[in-house]
Amino acid sequence: MISSKITEMLNIKYPIIGGAMMWISTEEFVAAISNAGGLGILASAIYQTKNEFIQAIDKLQKLTDKPFAVNINLFPAMREIDNNDYIDVLIEKGVKIVETSGHSAPAELCKRFKDAGMIWMHKCVGVKYALKVQKMGADIVTVVGYENGGATGKLDTCTMVLVPSVVDALDIPVIGGGGISDGRGIMAILSLGASAVIMGTRLLATKECPLHDKLKHALINATELDTMLIMRSIGATHRVWVNAAANKCAQIESGNADLEDVLSIVNGKKAKKMFNEGDIDVGVISCGQGIGLVHDIPEIKELFDKIMDEAEQIKKSLFK
Repeated sequence: MISSKITEMLNIKYPIIGGAMMWISTEEFVAAISNAGGLGILASAIYQTKNEFIQAIDKLQKLTDKPFAVNINLFPAMREIDNNDYIDVLIEKGVKIVETSGHSAPAELCKRFKDAGMIWMHKCVGVKYALKVQKMGADIVTVVGYENGGATGKLDTCTMVLVPSVVDALDIPVIGGGGISDGRGIMAILSLGASAVIMGTRLLATKECPLHDKLKHALINATELDTMLIMRSIGATHRVWVNAAANKCAQIESGNADLEDVLSIVNGKKAKKMFNEGDIDVGVISCGQGIGLVHDIPEIKELFDKIMDEAEQIKKSLFK
């Protein structure tokens, strides 16, 4: 069994964190990740009202007795969000782990996490950002390299360089990610000094993931060349799977598109249609270069057990 500072701190079996993904990281999917031995992270921004979020937390706590986290989203959105509403619920329901991602975490939110005794994880893409949140009181920093699906930031630093750079700079545990799809990737990240991996793209092609089968099969037939960067013009660079909507977004960004123009293509309504109905060109889906290593659609527990066994075998072969 591979243990680390993160597995001990979060009380999880495997050093695997399931990346929070909009419209995907629902209570059922998060529970499946946690029950399989990882840490599932609920995407709070999915829930449009405080009452919907309360119901989601209640359901999640019934679906798993394992640790889970909740993501607080700080990226630009078409719907104005008061994250204090979500935090009120986390405190009321006794949620112990919170993740922030996006723009720098506001000091007032961080204070609320610490006052409530939560473990606070912050996801970012550079050493300077990691140092800033460590100073603000973060307990864990997650960094993802240029290969990562979803938000990549604007520094374009690859995982192999970013992870050890952040590990060297910080005094707190680090979660690393970007292109991690199997046991080889897990061992690589751990060897760079991180205490766990964050995995998103690989989990898209699992039985429990709430995506249409047509989209899942399109993804497992993709290669490492079938992703692209969009949304850089609005300061929210994301790596996504290449399809008609992604190409359209890139095309309008090459002109004088504004925030509203971009969001009209990447908005949640179109993403949900894509995810639920299998119209694979109507919206965009975050997807990392590691999709080229994904060729099947297992259950999450089967996947985690397999890749951790692979990691163990690599460890034995390297350190005889």
